[in-house]
Amino acid sequence: MVKKIAIIGAGPSGLLLAHYLLRRGDKYQVDIYERRSDPRTVSFSKSRTYPISLNERGMSALRKIEGLEEAIKAISVEMTGTMFHQKNGKTRLTPRKKPLTTLDRTKLAIALLESLTQKYNNSRLNIHFNCQCTSVDLAPKKVKLQNLETEEDFTIDYDLLIGADGSRSLVRESFLTTEDFECEQNYVPNDYKSIFLPRPDENSGIHLEQGKIHSWMLKDGTFVVLLHQRDESMGGVILFLHNKNQIANLSTTEEVLQFFQKNFPEVAGLMPKEEAEAFLNRPVSRILTVRCSRYHQGDSVLLIGDAAHAVSSSIGQGCNAAFEDVVLFDNLLNEYSDNLAVALEQFTIRRKCDAHALVELGDNAFPSSAGLFIEFVLRESIAKIMHKIFSKRFAPSISELIFDTTVPYSEILDSYKGWISKVKKSNESLISEN
Repeated sequence: MVKKIAIIGAGPSGLLLAHYLLRRGDKYQVDIYERRSDPRTVSFSKSRTYPISLNERGMSALRKIEGLEEAIKAISVEMTGTMFHQKNGKTRLTPRKKPLTTLDRTKLAIALLESLTQKYNNSRLNIHFNCQCTSVDLAPKKVKLQNLETEEDFTIDYDLLIGADGSRSLVRESFLTTEDFECEQNYVPNDYKSIFLPRPDENSGIHLEQGKIHSWMLKDGTFVVLLHQRDESMGGVILFLHNKNQIANLSTTEEVLQFFQKNFPEVAGLMPKEEAEAFLNRPVSRILTVRCSRYHQGDSVLLIGDAAHAVSSSIGQGCNAAFEDVVLFDNLLNEYSDNLAVALEQFTIRRKCDAHALVELGDNAFPSSAGLFIEFVLRESIAKIMHKIFSKRFAPSISELIFDTTVPYSEILDSYKGWISKVKKSNESLISEN
């Protein structure tokens, strides 16, 4: 008997899960519901977008679906290291053992979407845009939604409901009515705004090497990260403490340009007035982290990605961890012959420890203070040297474990408990000072 799968959320994780489920033959009929418009038809500036970095965790998940890795690499840029720009104009390069595959989130979603619709017709797959989930009724297995274009309400039923609807998941919210479900949500201390810079003018005198992640940090923890895009433009973010928001005080385009000229002159030199004005008008964004006591409900609901374990963007693992969820669930369906009740329960059992560790690493793997950041860079260099010489006695650096391997997050956390504790104290002190 064909199972009806309803996926709430057409972000990268929901779309990749649809790929995995549909390749299992005729066992599943998949319907995806997304509150935003089809990204293939909406003008790019109106899309929710930011740069994403995929490491081996994410790329190995794409690799298992024919054609996806090639399609993603065709629209991506590989990053072979991180360039730290210092106040005195000098730079320090930290090379990567394995390159990161970086691209825009919207372009990633479009590539997954196009591949999905090319492979499957509406006899097995239907994608409903501009449809917002309004409530979930767990007992009768029904979801209420609203068509945002017509404002009409409608109800669907399901055999399996997937909550891939982000950190503020409505599917997860329905778990609050069940017994023994706990969920901890916290905002990370840093807020952020996106930055988009055009292809550099050859006469600007500013050269930011392609294939490198470029970063700048101020003493108060304000941090800028920029990456080259496929068209040689640059995209990234500026992060700053929520309770010491320098950005909120900027009220004119001139003040934006002056702020960047004073603190990040290379960025200012590449920022036209149009981007300064657009930056001024962009809302400040906050990141919510999520820890749950379980990721399933009975034999019919599963949370994946940010809905299950939203994480700080500081370690670039949100999408990678979400793709890892998809692979784990697929493996469990194989192991238990598509017995949903057992596979869902096992997903919580096998994922919870790593998912909680992921959130802890996101909060405290990398320091916010400039002073401790220098120590972090030194520790990284020493760890790489010692591991190269004494690989059995010394673990790789924490950044290498996170970015370049598929070592479980819980093992990484266990290897670096002392450092995590030190960063946590430093970050808490920085927040209290401000």
